Amino acid sequence: MIRRLKKWVAPALMLAAAGAQAETSSTTLETVLSKGYLSCGVNTGLPGFATPDEKGQWSGMDVDVCRGVAAAVLGDASKVKYIPLTAKERFTALQSGEIDMLSRNTTWTLTRDASLGLNFAGVSYYDGQGFLVKKELGVTSAKQLDGAAVCIQSGTTTELNLADYFRTNGMKYQPVVFDTSDGTAKGFDSGRCDVLTSDQSQLYALRLRLSKPDQAVVLPEVISKEPLGPLVRQGDDQWFNIVKWSLFAMINAEELGLTSANIDKSKSSADPSVRRFLGIEGPKGKGMGLKDNWAYQVVKQVGNYGEIFERNIGESSPLKIERGLNAQWSQGGILYAPPFR
Repeated sequence: MIRRLKKWVAPALMLAAAGAQAETSSTTLETVLSKGYLSCGVNTGLPGFATPDEKGQWSGMDVDVCRGVAAAVLGDASKVKYIPLTAKERFTALQSGEIDMLSRNTTWTLTRDASLGLNFAGVSYYDGQGFLVKKELGVTSAKQLDGAAVCIQSGTTTELNLADYFRTNGMKYQPVVFDTSDGTAKGFDSGRCDVLTSDQSQLYALRLRLSKPDQAVVLPEVISKEPLGPLVRQGDDQWFNIVKWSLFAMINAEELGLTSANIDKSKSSADPSVRRFLGIEGPKGKGMGLKDNWAYQVVKQVGNYGEIFERNIGESSPLKIERGLNAQWSQGGILYAPPFR
């Protein structure tokens, strides 16, 4: 009888402890509200996506995704603590709770989605892997790179893509591996490799760091699909929805013609889509634990997707990247977000 009692008591105590832990554990939203700021993991320094200036002020596409979430949750886009992370560090930092979200030029893949305990909250930039070479090499196609030494960053999808591409095309290469993207650029600049491979957006950014940027060219081949986006931990659907819809708000705002400059005037609009976006009508913010004007705050303080793209990596920036796939679906691209309904 005593043995039977022990058999049932132990599991019961374990269940009670688990229940108590679940009751006392905070959601990510509660944690962020309690701290008064958002902890966001970003690149250690990638022009156009995440770069600190001499005063420690961060800017870039990925940074603006963080700012958008802070505006939605805290009503203040400046309430962000940026945590610079290498490719190797980024997932562990999110899994351990060191950061509340990750917005660091990270590719959405099956393995990452299914085995890391993390969720991608959307696509903030559609990219593809390419190759950067010095003009003096006389190479015009990636098919001419047989036997080349290739600078590459460890812990990234580019390693497998590179191996697949060279194997498929019957070519050989010598990998020259670095821990950071900045390291790959320095290695390429110093002549340690013939080629630098990464997402094309990174190649344009890293080219700016070369001693002679005009002497390097991005080859035409794009060898992979690289949908980049923010991540959160699995198991917190509320926070997942907040990060996801903060990004969707930027995309939808551009489609609706709402900008940081005109969104105040739009409050008098009779367009039901605009009124739902502003929280005047429709689902409002209660379902996500936010104020009704959360989407307004995102656009007013950070801007719509087009504004963010243009100032960070578009024609108005040093990178001068064309919209391409990242144009709105109605403008020849594939940028598309679910509606506010």
